[in-house]
Amino acid sequence: MRRWWTLASLLALLVPALAHAHEYWLAPTRYAATAGDTVTIGCWVGTGFRGEPKPYARSRVTRFELRGPRTIDLRPAAMNGDLDFARFVVADGGGQLIGYETDFTEIELPAADFDRYLALEGLDGPLAERRKLGAKAGPGRERYARAAKTWIAGTDAARATQTVGLALEIVPLADPVATPRLPVRVQFRGQPLAGALVRAWRTPLRERGRLFDPARRDSVGPAAEARTAKDGTATLDVAGPGEWLIATVHMVRSSDRKAADWESRWSSLTFGRP
Repeated sequence: MRRWWTLASLLALLVPALAHAHEYWLAPTRYAATAGDTVTIGCWVGTGFRGEPKPYARSRVTRFELRGPRTIDLRPAAMNGDLDFARFVVADGGGQLIGYETDFTEIELPAADFDRYLALEGLDGPLAERRKLGAKAGPGRERYARAAKTWIAGTDAARATQTVGLALEIVPLADPVATPRLPVRVQFRGQPLAGALVRAWRTPLRERGRLFDPARRDSVGPAAEARTAKDGTATLDVAGPGEWLIATVHMVRSSDRKAADWESRWSSLTFGRP
């Protein structure tokens, strides 16, 4: 039975959800490809690894590129409102890395909800600052931006370890498809980020021969998590087969205090393991 939502019911669901893990990821129609295969890329937002498709908003996208044998700008590939962000024919079998990034969106949450959200996301620094201020901290005035990558595997695993140049980026330091304990480096504005909480979710890759529908998944907790060391690195156990989502978030004082008191950047990486 198809469920229809009013604006009020959607807001009632989404506002409390902001106090929980709210991930954002790229989902290709396949996680491995050879020359001549067609791949479609969509984007999903949700809690854990369960979510809903995100419509394309061209005015908000600052980067959307395909890195294979050459780099291709994918931003013109979709119109506003499209759920398929890009569709392309793979040029070779070496592997394709796709990077995506948006500009900022502003939100405001009641103080208690905002503090719970900081605690759940492991944002200890901002939470400590707000606790020092006490009642003076006020509501959580935040602006956030999203970044996401996906790896479509091929014969040249070194392509997966490229740095795309996202403001907050998760860089695998080995082949994510073949490495059961995956080292990653988190970079913020090109520099290693220490103390970031990195989480990984896993779900079955296929159901009845088709990619598992993210809207039908259970919203399970992370399969692995770790804090980055001084050099920005962490190692996650990704040995299980299926579709993997690795994500992190970093928050600092806003560079535009008129718009918000805090600004956060969210970053993710998806890949599939057979």
